[in-house]
Amino acid sequence: MTMTSPKVAAKPLTRAERKAALLADLEQQRVDILVNSDHLLRASAPLDRHWRSLKIPLYVIGGVAAFRLIRHPGGAMAAGRKALAGYMLFRKFKLLARVTS
Repeated sequence: MTMTSPKVAAKPLTRAERKAALLADLEQQRVDILVNSDHLLRASAPLDRHWRSLKIPLYVIGGVAAFRLIRHPGGAMAAGRKALAGYMLFRKFKLLARVTS
C-alpha cells in the first residue's frame, strides 16, 4: 500500500493580481534602468571629457582629409585598393592557417 500525498491545487491568480504583479515588475525594471544609466554616466564621464577636448582637432583633420580627397581622388582610390588587397590577403592566410592546423 503506497501513501500518496494529495496534491494541493494552486489557486490561479486573478486578472487584477496578475496585472499588479506585472506592474510591480515593470516598476522594478524602470528603477534598475535608472540606476544603471546613472552608473554608466558616472563611469563614462572621464571619456566624455577627453572626447570633448579631441573633437575640434578631429574635425579639422577630417576636413583636411576630405579636402585632399576631393582635390586628388586617385590617391584615395589607390589606398583603398591596397587596403582591400591587404584584407583579402589576410583572410587567405587565416584560411590557410586553419586548413593546415
